[in-house]
Amino acid sequence: MTIEEIERIVGEEYIDLIIEYKTNSQVLQLFSNATLHIMNDLFAVIHVDVEEFMAEITRIRYAEIPLVFGLTDRVSLDASRVLDLRNTAAFNLRGEGVVIGIVDTGIDYTNPIFRRPDGSTKILSIWDQSINDGPAPPGAHFGTVYTREQINQALLSDNPYDIVPSIDENGHGTALAGIAAGNDVVEENFYGVAPEADLVIVKLRQAKQSVRNFFKVPEDVDCFQENHIMWGIQYCYISANQLTRPLVICLGIGSSQGGHKGRNPLDVYLDLISDLPDTGIVISVGNEGNLGRHYYGVIDPDIGSNTVELNVDEKDTAFSMELWGEPPGLYSIDILSPSGEYIPRISPSLRVNRTISFIFEESIIFVDYHTIESQTGDQLILMRFENASSGTWRFNVYGRSDLTSAFNIWLPMGDFISRDTYFIQPNIYTTVLSPSTSLNPIGVTTYNPVNNNLYVNSSRGYTRANIIKPEIAAPGVNYIAPTLDQGFERLTGTSVSAAHTAGVVALLLEWGTVRGNSPGMDSGTIKKFLIRGARRAQNVVYPNRDWGYGILDIFRVFENMRADSGFN
Repeated sequence: MTIEEIERIVGEEYIDLIIEYKTNSQVLQLFSNATLHIMNDLFAVIHVDVEEFMAEITRIRYAEIPLVFGLTDRVSLDASRVLDLRNTAAFNLRGEGVVIGIVDTGIDYTNPIFRRPDGSTKILSIWDQSINDGPAPPGAHFGTVYTREQINQALLSDNPYDIVPSIDENGHGTALAGIAAGNDVVEENFYGVAPEADLVIVKLRQAKQSVRNFFKVPEDVDCFQENHIMWGIQYCYISANQLTRPLVICLGIGSSQGGHKGRNPLDVYLDLISDLPDTGIVISVGNEGNLGRHYYGVIDPDIGSNTVELNVDEKDTAFSMELWGEPPGLYSIDILSPSGEYIPRISPSLRVNRTISFIFEESIIFVDYHTIESQTGDQLILMRFENASSGTWRFNVYGRSDLTSAFNIWLPMGDFISRDTYFIQPNIYTTVLSPSTSLNPIGVTTYNPVNNNLYVNSSRGYTRANIIKPEIAAPGVNYIAPTLDQGFERLTGTSVSAAHTAGVVALLLEWGTVRGNSPGMDSGTIKKFLIRGARRAQNVVYPNRDWGYGILDIFRVFENMRADSGFN
């Protein structure tokens, strides 16, 4: 790549598009001056001038625009019986020989919980995608990799950040890494699940402004692009593979965008990686279940429409919203604004792009119909609001079909929108976020081990393709986790549960791969072990949309295979 082409990778005046480059080269022909950036054998990214992108927006597939992801959060070892496993002489599993990859907001590498007894770091490397001094990972051409040797040198310095300037400004990544693999701090009642595991850290760069603008993401929230996450996952896999070590990847990020069928590029890539031997991928399902951000509607052919009511708070002047229609229906909408201004039904066709400017208020809605969305074959209606008036918006959704048809609408996740914008008649199910919608990785929800109740905001399944998600419930309410001031605080959310589960998976890979009891396990095999060991209430039918297959219990996994494990 030339210097100019490398600058486009991070340049704000260029937008990134994800393509399956071996089968979809025609998108390159739309642009006079695009840079092709090959990621792997399946995916590539092209970097395109923003003005050219907007000029060709009607010819670009929805799946090619990188989705935006946010953090899925903003007691415990006893509940999963990790300590029972440690205290059993035949096991004493602590994650030795396993690599845990954290793709998130970075890490406070100076925290003592990430050091060995001799003072050296347990971090194999940090790829900080936000620092472009180099060297970058081979082929990536952005960000900077800091090695274990550099981190150890920094830890011996009076000014460590002069040597390794990577900083976790948010604290989310530090918390997840600590939960999964931090050292025990008994006086604080803190115990990392797999304290002998090594860490590979990816600090994600913030999404480009052009992508934020397109999807109307607020300026003051952490927001990550799909392609940057894919690069981070690839880096973790290559790092572990070079060491011939088993790998666990923990993802505490999510997006309410996409078809919720596991067909987004990130979902597809995670399915491929998670199917590799000695690899486990654990993903939080999100905390969207009780926030009123999902609507499910059924259209009776005798009635012909379904009315959706959306309350918009004055703080949320700009946001996006996606309607996904189930086949065989063909869907269209009309719009009634809070002031009573009516936009007649927008008729469907193969591709519709409308900019709706209201007369009696300043609201603008960009409406895009994708009658056949490329990854799912389903219909998508994407609505992007600017200067949205507060109050109740009403949408009549029409379905053209001789059969009863159904549709889903999702609002943005997490901090991308306030809690005061919601559907007046929401549906708590099918609120699991991408990429937990992917088939092979382990989707994790949250429960409170004190009272065995599900966390009220946990996202519920299943996916829109009726794939069972979540699969397992893990501790994640008032969980003690490390902070950026090198203290501890109690956190709640599904990313906490995902980090806990990632540590448990590391223990299972230590037993299976490192100790040779069951080498070659992939995420599907690991998932089956966890499902067989899960605790289930007698009066509940499993699997279900709330709990999946039950509560995580790693000790019970081994109890169920006594003859093979050598347990007596």
